[in-house]
Amino acid sequence: MFNFIKKITSEKPETPKQQAERDSAVDKVLLGYEVGTVSIATMITGLERSGNQLTLDLRLPQDSDPETIQQELGQLLHPHGIQTIHMNVRLSAPVKGDGTSLPKQMPKTTDAMAKQDKSSVQSHTDSEPPITKAAPTQASLAAHPRIRHIIVVASGKGGVGKSTTTVNIALALKELGNRVGVLDADIYGPSMPTMLGVADVKPQLENEQFVPVDAHGLAMLSIGSLLDSDNTPVAWRGPKATGALMQLYNQTNWPQLDYLVIDMPPGTGDIQLTLAQRIPVTGAVIVTTPQHIALLDAQKGVEMFNKTSIPVLGVVENMALHTCSNCHHTEAIFGIGGGELIAEQYHVPLLGQLPLASGIRAQVDKGEPSVLANDEFASYYLNIAKNIEANISKFAKPVDDKRIF
Repeated sequence: MFNFIKKITSEKPETPKQQAERDSAVDKVLLGYEVGTVSIATMITGLERSGNQLTLDLRLPQDSDPETIQQELGQLLHPHGIQTIHMNVRLSAPVKGDGTSLPKQMPKTTDAMAKQDKSSVQSHTDSEPPITKAAPTQASLAAHPRIRHIIVVASGKGGVGKSTTTVNIALALKELGNRVGVLDADIYGPSMPTMLGVADVKPQLENEQFVPVDAHGLAMLSIGSLLDSDNTPVAWRGPKATGALMQLYNQTNWPQLDYLVIDMPPGTGDIQLTLAQRIPVTGAVIVTTPQHIALLDAQKGVEMFNKTSIPVLGVVENMALHTCSNCHHTEAIFGIGGGELIAEQYHVPLLGQLPLASGIRAQVDKGEPSVLANDEFASYYLNIAKNIEANISKFAKPVDDKRIF
């Protein structure tokens, strides 16, 4: 799987010849795959390819196992560039055919065909509804065997200082005597390596697993640690970005950790939803600024975590006050009380309020965050870490000691 990340970091668009060869290879796999003793080609009523995704409409025998078929096809088609298979399945007798050809696109339905088939389709739907599989939930996910708590630090929008807050919270939790790791899930804009002063350090690979980079005692991994340079763009569609996140999480030899702090990208998109369905999260920390626009987006983040059954540990209000370095006048540039308002609205703690200070920015730019430098702002982050520790035990997930990686 390490090859997957190495491949997609340098992937180039397919030429028409390469695409034709790939399509031919996919057809060959489908024609050769049998359900029982019958080629699956006789059961395909619709087929569509879109990039690295394949969608199949299937009529399978009553005694077949669609999930097993999907897994086996996934393994067979993965070497030919198919990363995701979608199956729309009905259990019935297979469609008659000689199994020597495959449909090249989903069949078009005319008005006349729709009228002709309406009664039979309705009857079929009533007796044999399509198979659906519910998405995984947090309650169904076992805790990682080597990680006690996973905390995600999120915001509804960019520019609120989320990554700076993440790295300082992680260092503060370590300062309190915990074993801490950091996973940079901001695939499109990774910043952890630079903020921790390890931008030029590449993770080692042992037994096809990443060894996290040691960053001032933190076990850190980021897609930025795998890119060739700081200005290499990550121009991936959703499936590749979420695949990279899961690879960074699953194929890393994390040491025994009390906390894994995950720096999330802004927004409520594919990466956030994938994490909610596949990574056992103890709780989320919401970072916002007091201004009205930031609060609106922060509320969306809270609502998303509520709907995905991830507890919100609390709110951090960043850039709350600014003190002029010359006259020492203090002013609430972005407004007052925004973090308190969200905390009260959703009945969660206000974990802390951070000042708008050039010193905080300067320290992460140097790769020595405030907690590491033990500057005048370190105490703010230490208090936030203490507030997290005070309440997190009630959200802990049961550990599955039988899980093996």
